[in-house]
Amino acid sequence: MSAPVDDVVNASRQQQYVSDVASYREDFRRYLRDLDWAEEWRNSSFDNTEDELAYHAVVLSRVYEAGWNRYGWPELAGGYGGTEIHRAVYFEELAAAMLPVPEQHWTLEVLGPAVIKYAPELASQYLPNYLRGAEWWGQCFSEPESGSDLAGLRSRAVDDGAGGFILNGQKIWTSQGPTATRFLALVRTGTPESRHRGLSTFLVDADSPGITVRPIALASGRRELAEVFFDDVRVPRERLLGEVDGGWGVVMHLMQYERGMYGYASLTTALTELSWLRAEMAEHGSSSADRRRFAQLYVAVLAAQARAATTVRALAEGRAVGPNSSVDKLLCAKAERDINDLIMDARREWLIAGAGADGRELDAIRAKWWYTRAATIMGGSAEVQRGIIADHLLGLPKEKR
Repeated sequence: MSAPVDDVVNASRQQQYVSDVASYREDFRRYLRDLDWAEEWRNSSFDNTEDELAYHAVVLSRVYEAGWNRYGWPELAGGYGGTEIHRAVYFEELAAAMLPVPEQHWTLEVLGPAVIKYAPELASQYLPNYLRGAEWWGQCFSEPESGSDLAGLRSRAVDDGAGGFILNGQKIWTSQGPTATRFLALVRTGTPESRHRGLSTFLVDADSPGITVRPIALASGRRELAEVFFDDVRVPRERLLGEVDGGWGVVMHLMQYERGMYGYASLTTALTELSWLRAEMAEHGSSSADRRRFAQLYVAVLAAQARAATTVRALAEGRAVGPNSSVDKLLCAKAERDINDLIMDARREWLIAGAGADGRELDAIRAKWWYTRAATIMGGSAEVQRGIIADHLLGLPKEKR
């Protein structure tokens, strides 16, 4: 029996989009332009993280059903194929349409590629649900006494001799942790002296016995982050990514995407924020100094995006990025912070006094300003990134301690 005509047409179109990014861009742009619920999406604002994630999960399910966010992801992960270029175009077109990126994409862009590379069977099992917004994960790397020094982690996993591991320890600053379905946990399996050579990575279900998740209230009042406690949590061996004591390789692969793809997507969001700010400044007036800052910021974001595009192309070609991604992280974090500082300065009276403002919109903009205070700290501080650039790219003399 021959396949239904619709299936043949859809399969042909999918192949066309995979091989021709320009066609994918053009038709995705048309889809967003004609979307009858685009205004609802565009104007959605929330005064808490839980409602925002729930709404964005609905957005993802709709976009997934239409197929648009499946390009750039392999078939085993629920995608249609293609490369990181497709995902970059996806973020570009959302920005051009002034549509907010669903929050789940931020963690997916960081964690998804590592699971695909080091545990394809887990990717096949769980990533399709991630793409459709049915679940999302938290990245359990940082610890209270380690900061950016992942080689100094103390959380441990011990082989239980029965085909699994027992995890103990504490993680902190886990993004989307309060509502995450699973955690990608980096823990020590070697001796304390083994540093980065004795780490392993596990995918752990958030509802496993022995896990306690405590939301962390930010300065904005939102519960975006969490601390996660592991108390004799048993994890099956098949939840290990890569090899035992091979977690550092997983981290290095992941970091390319955290600073590369994540950074590129953040810069497209920055352009959306600048477009919104330009309209606000035109409507409510602005000083010449603020207009000058706006122009300088716009150029800085475009320059950073051009730099990050080099990283995206390298990832799409399967080339390792290495320490070059630290440049992307620095430029992206600075742009994110500077834009929100300008929003605060240009619309200070409105943001502080809130006269005549929609409550949820105002709360969301204030929350974003508070969140960007950590932009040059989270994911590796600016000082750490400068050290990597100095040591590995510029070959400068080692810092005296």
